[in-house]
Amino acid sequence: MGTEAGGPRLRSEFVALRTITTRWDDEDVYGHVNNVVYYSYFDTAVNGFLLAATGIDTRRLDAVGLVAETQCEFLRELRFPDDVEVGLSVTRLGTSSIVYRLAIFQGDGDEPAALGRFVHVYVDAQTRAVTPVPDAIRTAVTPLVVA
Repeated sequence: MGTEAGGPRLRSEFVALRTITTRWDDEDVYGHVNNVVYYSYFDTAVNGFLLAATGIDTRRLDAVGLVAETQCEFLRELRFPDDVEVGLSVTRLGTSSIVYRLAIFQGDGDEPAALGRFVHVYVDAQTRAVTPVPDAIRTAVTPLVVA
């Protein structure tokens, strides 16, 4: 089982790329970045993008995006100390949710080390009732939408 077909795969196919510095403790006893850290890279890239693109501390909005689903297809190992780049795209921009297509790259190549899926569902910050994606977020991610 892999991520959805037809979305961006190569570094050159992603509109937005976020650089993340790897850390010493990202590696596990097997000498590579542990699988759970890939999910941290996805989360950091998405939320870092939203903060930068909106100019707003998104944690302070009336509606916040909660992670409802994640998926990762591991294609090759990552290693410390080389930085990674996370490619971001949006495969679905719904009324109350956003589905991201992500890829992690390390080194100069165009092929990813991992492909991922990350779903944000927007809820009222106080009541946690599902609510529409805030306009500032919708505006920020619209350029990332791919067919």
